[in-house]
Amino acid sequence: MPTDTPERRTALPGGHVSAAPPPAGEYVPARSARLSGPTRAVAERPLRTPETAGGMGRAAGIIASTAVCQAALMVGFGLLITGPAARVWPLTSEDEVTDALERARTGTLDTVSLVVSEAGNTATVVAGTLLACLVLLVVPRLPRWRDAIFLSVAVSLQSLVFLVITEAVDRTRPDVERLDASPPTSSYTSGHTGAATALYAGIAILVLHRTKGPWRRAVAVLLFLVPLLVGIARAYRGMHHPTDIAGGLVNGGLSLFVVGRALLTGPHVPAPAPADAAAREAPAPRASTEQAPGRTVVVFNPTVTDEAACAGLRRVLEDHGHHGADFVPTTAEDPGEGQTARAVRDGASLVVVCGGDGTVRAAAEALAGTGIPLAVVPCGTGNLLARNLGLPVKPEEALAVALRGAPHRIDLGRIEGDGIAPAHFTVMSGAGLDAAMLESTSDRAKAVLGWPAYVVAGLRELRAPRMRLTVGLDGARPLRRTARMVLVANTGKVQGGAALVPAARPDDGVLDLMILDPRGPMGWLGAVVSLVRRRPEGEIGHTGRLPVEYFTFRHADIRFESPQPRELDGDPVAPGRRLTAQVRPGALTVLMPARGE
Repeated sequence: MPTDTPERRTALPGGHVSAAPPPAGEYVPARSARLSGPTRAVAERPLRTPETAGGMGRAAGIIASTAVCQAALMVGFGLLITGPAARVWPLTSEDEVTDALERARTGTLDTVSLVVSEAGNTATVVAGTLLACLVLLVVPRLPRWRDAIFLSVAVSLQSLVFLVITEAVDRTRPDVERLDASPPTSSYTSGHTGAATALYAGIAILVLHRTKGPWRRAVAVLLFLVPLLVGIARAYRGMHHPTDIAGGLVNGGLSLFVVGRALLTGPHVPAPAPADAAAREAPAPRASTEQAPGRTVVVFNPTVTDEAACAGLRRVLEDHGHHGADFVPTTAEDPGEGQTARAVRDGASLVVVCGGDGTVRAAAEALAGTGIPLAVVPCGTGNLLARNLGLPVKPEEALAVALRGAPHRIDLGRIEGDGIAPAHFTVMSGAGLDAAMLESTSDRAKAVLGWPAYVVAGLRELRAPRMRLTVGLDGARPLRRTARMVLVANTGKVQGGAALVPAARPDDGVLDLMILDPRGPMGWLGAVVSLVRRRPEGEIGHTGRLPVEYFTFRHADIRFESPQPRELDGDPVAPGRRLTAQVRPGALTVLMPARGE
C-alpha cells in the first residue's frame, strides 16, 4: 500500500515549526503520551465529530468511572502503609515525628493549631462550599454554574472516597496525647486535610483561571497553603500520622483533578491532518434526511431488541417521514451483513441498525463504499460507535437524534491475519489483555452487570503474561516492543466517556495504535494516570519505553512471537500471531447528530 513519508517537526526559535523528512527507515510517531519539546504542531482537520448537549452526562460518566480508580488507588496505598511497608523507612520514623510534635507543644501553638484545624472541620467545609457556590451563582453578571458544580462535586467526591477508605483501611491513631476527641473513623486518611484540599485548593484554581489582576496569584498561593497548614495542625494535635496527612492531600488533589478535567477543560486542540487530507474527497453534503425518499430497512438483533422496542423505533421513523420501514432480524448464522447487503441490493435509501457494536460492524461491512447512510441505534452492551458519534444511549432517543442530523462520512479500519479473513471494524481491534477480557466475559454477566462486567473480567486477566511483538508502520523500520495490550483504534472513547485513545477520531483518515506495557504496581499507576488525564490532540515526539505509547498510521503490520487472543469491535476472534490493519478513509456514511443536539 503506497504511503507518504512522515515528517519530523522541529521546534525553531520563536515557537515556529519546520518540517523536515526523517532519516530513511525511521518512524516518527505523530502522537505520543509525552511531548518531546515545547512546541505542539496542529492543523485543522476537515472533518470533526460534533459536540453535543450531552456533555454533562458524559462528564458524569467520566467522574464516576475514574472515581473507582481513585478509591482503589487510595485504599491500595493505605493497605500498603499498614501492611508490608509499615516496617520500612521512612514509615518506621513516623512515631518519632509525632513524639517530637508532642514535645514541641505550647499554649500558643495549641490555640493556633485549633483555629487552623477547624478550617478543615466538616461544618466549616460544608458552610464554605455552600457560600462559595452561592457567590459563584449570585455575584457574577452571569451565574457560573459550571464552576459551582465543579467545586461542590469535588468536595463531595473527596468525602465519598474518604468514607470508602476508612471502611477498607483500619489504622490506629498516633500513640500520643490527643488534643481533640477521637472520631470513630480510621486514622488513614486525614479527612480534615482532604476536605480542606478539595475546598480551598478548588477555590484557588477558580481564582487563577476565572479572575484577572495582579492579586490573584497571591490569593491563590494563600489558599493552596491552607490544606498544608491544616495537615500540620492535625499532626501537631496528635490526630494523624504524617502519611495520613499525605493521603488526605492526595485524595483531595485527585478529586479536584478528576472533576476539573471532566468539567472545566475546554474543547480539544485538533490533531495534525494527514499529509493527503486535502487530496481526499470532500465529505458528503450534510443535508437533512427527515423526509428522505426510498426504502428504509431496520436491521435489529432480536436478542437485545424486543417487540416493544421495535414498536418504539417504528413510531420514531413514522414521526420523521420514514413510512413503512422493513424490520429484518439478525440470526446466529448471519449477524447483520447478509440482511444489510440484501437491503442495499433492493434499493434501500437508509439502513437503521439496532444492536451492539458487533451488529453495527456486520452492517458496516455491507455498507462500506455504498454511500447509503447508516443510523446507529445502541441496543448492546458496549455501544462504543454510538458513544463516539455523540448519540444518546437510549434507542428511541438515539434514532430521533440521528434522523434530525445529517450524513457524515467516517473511516473504517480493515484488518486481517492468520485465521482472520479480511474484515472491517468501526471502533477498535486488538490483541492481549482486552481480547482476553472480552473472551472471559460471559453473556450472563453482561446481561446482569452491563459494561462493568468487562471491568470485572479485566481484573482477572491482569496477571496474563506479557507478549513480545514487532510493529511495522507505513513501511518504516519495525519497532520491537513488549506489551500487555495492543489496540488499533478508529475511535477513542470507551464506556463512561473515558478517552482510551484520546486523539483517535473516526473521520481523520488515519488509525491510532496504543501499546500498553506497565511494569509492576508503579507502572500500572503510571498507566492509569496516562489514561485518565486528557492529553491534547496532536502531541508529537518520541515516546520511549512508557507505560502507554501512541502512534498514528495508515498501514500497520503487527506480529507476535506467540499466538495471542484477538478481538474485532468487541467480538473475540481466533488467537493468532499476526494482525495487518489499514484505514479506509470516508468509507462509511453515518447519520450524525446536528450541532447543539
